[in-house]
Amino acid sequence: MRIHHLNCGSFCPHGRRLVNGEGGFLERGLIVCHCLAIEAGDGVVLVDTGFGTKDAHDPGRLGAASRWLMNARPEIATTAREQLAALGLDAGDVRHIVATHLDPDHTGGLADFPEAEVHVFAPELEAALNPGLREKPRYRAAHWNHDPRWVRHESGGDRWFGFESVRILPGLDEEIALVPLAGHTRGHTAIAISSDDGWLMHCGDAFFDYRELRTPPSCPPMLRFFQNMTAIDNAARKANQERLRELASRHGNEIDMLCSHDPHDLKRRQESAVGAGAA
Repeated sequence: MRIHHLNCGSFCPHGRRLVNGEGGFLERGLIVCHCLAIEAGDGVVLVDTGFGTKDAHDPGRLGAASRWLMNARPEIATTAREQLAALGLDAGDVRHIVATHLDPDHTGGLADFPEAEVHVFAPELEAALNPGLREKPRYRAAHWNHDPRWVRHESGGDRWFGFESVRILPGLDEEIALVPLAGHTRGHTAIAISSDDGWLMHCGDAFFDYRELRTPPSCPPMLRFFQNMTAIDNAARKANQERLRELASRHGNEIDMLCSHDPHDLKRRQESAVGAGAA
């Protein structure tokens, strides 16, 4: 199994000091869309898609907040489809997409892989297709008007390090699990991937900065404000983030955790992969 760490889109809002905890207040910050491409068995599994080619041609698909407040920068070259092509992989090789949640910066590329099965936690799919009043601004129906091949997963299943989990993709040699972490959205999940080196856990938007897993945690103020503002259930989000800190403290040697939007963590992993001779 090979795991590629991809940045499938960026946000560049003003206030780098407030967003990234470094640089000047007038500089533009950087928020990435950290996706995974997993070469497994006879195909590819994507964890989230970031922005897609249609977003690059029509940024209005992302909504006004993403474009003007967060300065979203969808580009053809950074789409998952183009980055896979650079790795010698075809869009048709993507058999499965596993979504941490269905916010637009995680789903823009769904239409680039129309034949893939899209695995999602049932409460999240319900929220996206039938959003409540608070949820309507966050979801972009244009991202699934191509009628994706949804695979709805209910809660339950095995326990995973004390978390309720859902085992998926049984046809693969590798074990991949949805680990529900509600709060940021109604059906937000982490994705845990078993490998020879232990578990890699993509936590989506359960946290935004690697320093939030430290004890005591810290986070740049703009990211802290954004997380509090956008959470559909902030109490649940905070409780699950505390559970992740405990997990990191107890099982840090067994579980490698990452999030969707931390540029420092993404850069470290990409540089490490290059140093090891992998993409």
